[in-house]
Amino acid sequence: MSENAPVISAVDLVKEFGPVRALDDLNLSIAPGEVHGFLGPNGAGKSTTMRVLLGLLRPDSGTIRLFGRDPWRDAVELHRRLAYVPGDVELWPNLTGGEAIDVFLRLRSRGTGRAFDPTRRDELIERFDLDPRKKTRTYSKGNRQKVALIAALAAEVDLLLLDEPTAGLDPLMEAVFQEVIHEAKAAGRSVLLSSHILSQVEALSDRISIIRSGNIVESGTLSELRHMTRTTIEVQTESPADELASVSFVHAFHTEGSPSTGERSVFEVDGDHVGEVMQRLAGLGVHSIVAHPPTLEQLLMRHYGDDLSARGVSTSTQKKVS
Repeated sequence: MSENAPVISAVDLVKEFGPVRALDDLNLSIAPGEVHGFLGPNGAGKSTTMRVLLGLLRPDSGTIRLFGRDPWRDAVELHRRLAYVPGDVELWPNLTGGEAIDVFLRLRSRGTGRAFDPTRRDELIERFDLDPRKKTRTYSKGNRQKVALIAALAAEVDLLLLDEPTAGLDPLMEAVFQEVIHEAKAAGRSVLLSSHILSQVEALSDRISIIRSGNIVESGTLSELRHMTRTTIEVQTESPADELASVSFVHAFHTEGSPSTGERSVFEVDGDHVGEVMQRLAGLGVHSIVAHPPTLEQLLMRHYGDDLSARGVSTSTQKKVS
């Protein structure tokens, strides 16, 4: 495999379970050293994709390669180069957390000629505030997740497959997780991060793929995707800005405040028309202006808003897609 070849390359993947088409011509590419966010609600195909990448499922058609190899045929060799963290970790109940971590690390290092680094393991145990002496049967869901995360992040691997890895972690541990993923990226590791937590994906990802009904509907950097949705503008002008309300690429125009405190116009504008709106506002005498770029949440609502509305859920109040 060449140095710049994709770590993960999926082309036209199809996977069916009876009448259900879980993956529908899915295409996905992840570069070396890239953190790639993988977004979509339950049932969209994220976990099925992960299982195909792990060699646990064989696609019905299409091509899938990890480090240039087929995960179905070469699973044993590939698993020496990757670590996987699921969203619901099951552990041996009679082992302590430290013993479980060591089992994972020893299994992964077998046949590689590389022993795991106990210093790195101990550092992560301390950072994630895990008591490694307790039996895993006494652990909360969050502590079980910590065991899997520590075992994965302490391993000498080139690829991390993380499927809802921070389920059950508190906000402090979420911050630690983000730190160690930044460190993994700096060390040249690639990461596929599947998550419902939009702020997490937005903070960590170089690129993002949005999956819907087993198909990637958008993929790119956040800045590349943002042009496809709307920017919110709050502006106070010398002359009224009401004329913008009738412009086709301006939406939800309204005024806030009062004449005594100062009225401001608030509206959304299609991403590829922001420059034109700014030119129009300049002629109205701008006193103050604030522009809010579209969020990752808005990008998701672009594709899932209709589904949520059909279930009676307000898209304006959604913070996660679940």
